[in-house]
Amino acid sequence: MGEGDRGADRPLTPAERFAGVPVARLATVDREGVPHLVPMVFALANGMIYSAVDAKPKRTRNLKRLANIAANPHVSVLADHYEDDWSRLWWVRADGTARVTGHSPQALAALVDRYEQYRSAPPAGPFLEITVTRWSSWSAARQPH
Repeated sequence: MGEGDRGADRPLTPAERFAGVPVARLATVDREGVPHLVPMVFALANGMIYSAVDAKPKRTRNLKRLANIAANPHVSVLADHYEDDWSRLWWVRADGTARVTGHSPQALAALVDRYEQYRSAPPAGPFLEITVTRWSSWSAARQPH
């Protein structure tokens, strides 16, 4: 959603700000509570965050994040903005419950729509579907940019 898609005097909601970044960080924990943090590309559609295991190089397709979600589906996803002008710093965190699925037409459509790279090489999955239960945010500016 671009700036022109909303009222000029209305600040961005946390979800709108979150959806505007190209990459976020996914936090999972294993059975023992040990955290695991990875960058991820994603799409936000219909209140869900979607991601997929794709063809980018990986040591294995048996990813730690997938095993962690199977053991504990509670996740956090963080999007943020940094620049030297600290008055423009912000972050948005989505807490929720993740599900791993082998097939997700909704996730595939949202990801292909968002990332040009996926149009020529759609991700085969598995897919992550994250139901957001809580949005948290912070901005250095009184009014979001």
